[in-house]
Amino acid sequence: METKKFNTIDEYIASFPNEIQLLLEQMRSIIKKAAPNATEVISYQMPAFKQNKILVYFAGYKNHIGFYPTATGIEAFKHEFGGYKWSKGALQFPLDLPLPEELITKMVLFKLNEDLKK
Repeated sequence: METKKFNTIDEYIASFPNEIQLLLEQMRSIIKKAAPNATEVISYQMPAFKQNKILVYFAGYKNHIGFYPTATGIEAFKHEFGGYKWSKGALQFPLDLPLPEELITKMVLFKLNEDLKK
């Protein structure tokens, strides 16, 4: 089976069932609000927001929404993850819980600040 190539975040989001689309749109909106001048791109076949470099990625899965603020974003906030699954560069938000808007916003602002310093 060939992997679908996405050209826009809209195409990416449209490929998911409705309940996941709603969460992906919410994630997109939270990131856009925190980084209003960032450009929406598809990178590694995932939605991403870019200023000078990629700030964050996000993606939909069967059981969670993945958020990828890269290693520095994870390291800076790992003490705030509570019960969320996380790894060196990723954080998983279960589909049955509301997205943690405040945490996502803080992480995007951190990545934005990091991006501006480079």
